[in-house]
Amino acid sequence: MKQGTTIITLDNGYHLWTRTVGHGDIKLLCLHGGPGGTHEYWENFGDELADLGVQVSMYDQLGSFYSDQPDYSDPQIAAKYLTYDYFLEEVEEVRQKLGLDNFYLIGQSWGGLLVQMYAVKYGQHLKGAIISSMVDEIDEYVTNVNQCRLQTLGADKVHYMQKIEQENNLDDPTYQSYVDILNAEYVDRKQPEAIRHLVSTMATDVYNVFQGDNEFVITGKLKDWHFRQHLHEIKVPTLLTFGEHETMPLTTAKIMQQEIPHARLETTPNGGHHHMIDNAPVYFAHLKKFIRDVEEGNFND
Repeated sequence: MKQGTTIITLDNGYHLWTRTVGHGDIKLLCLHGGPGGTHEYWENFGDELADLGVQVSMYDQLGSFYSDQPDYSDPQIAAKYLTYDYFLEEVEEVRQKLGLDNFYLIGQSWGGLLVQMYAVKYGQHLKGAIISSMVDEIDEYVTNVNQCRLQTLGADKVHYMQKIEQENNLDDPTYQSYVDILNAEYVDRKQPEAIRHLVSTMATDVYNVFQGDNEFVITGKLKDWHFRQHLHEIKVPTLLTFGEHETMPLTTAKIMQQEIPHARLETTPNGGHHHMIDNAPVYFAHLKKFIRDVEEGNFND
């Protein structure tokens, strides 16, 4: 497979930014979160997994910073491309165009949602699935983030946030300052300089439709995410990774481990939602052990 950055053209005519790094017979495709985020927290995976002989491919999903950005203000375009099914089928088309099969699929947050859907519909192409920081039932996430808000900010500030949310005045500076505090506590705990930008790279047109204004309030399509009834259809070895100090509830992770037939759950101390950055040594130790066990036929449920 061609190394480095390649722009692929989808059958719909749009273009996606892709990058492939590393050499080896083991193939890993990475799905970023958001939706509307970027590939950037996957950039060191080739180096981290080099000793296993893993070739890592990543891409920016349609609408994200490095790929084509449709005019979502057009209702027809929005209706066609801002759907779960579009992004699921995009994964399959990227797989085909990159020539991947019998591969590992990893997704973080929204990407982990896509891994769940892909493993059910296209599991025949997978050797293993890795779901990082994503639940199967959004209501349990909402309960948890509300607890996180209360624990970190206290009742008065949470009441203020709720008032602003009811007024739909989410640009309020005080409200956004509270969101910043929560992000630093539960999402980007380490806040590395390496992936910061002078401008925001979040594709808000995509993010707002599915999530809403921020990680701590869901007003978009994700409020209807309910997938537990399908978890038993995931047949491939599956690794669930969650930070021990993040927005996604570990109680839900444990249920997912029970519901997926061949699943292992690993948690990362001091890790937030981006625990591959917050505590990289522990995260990669878990990931490498999973891949090694599957490759050697030693994976245990």
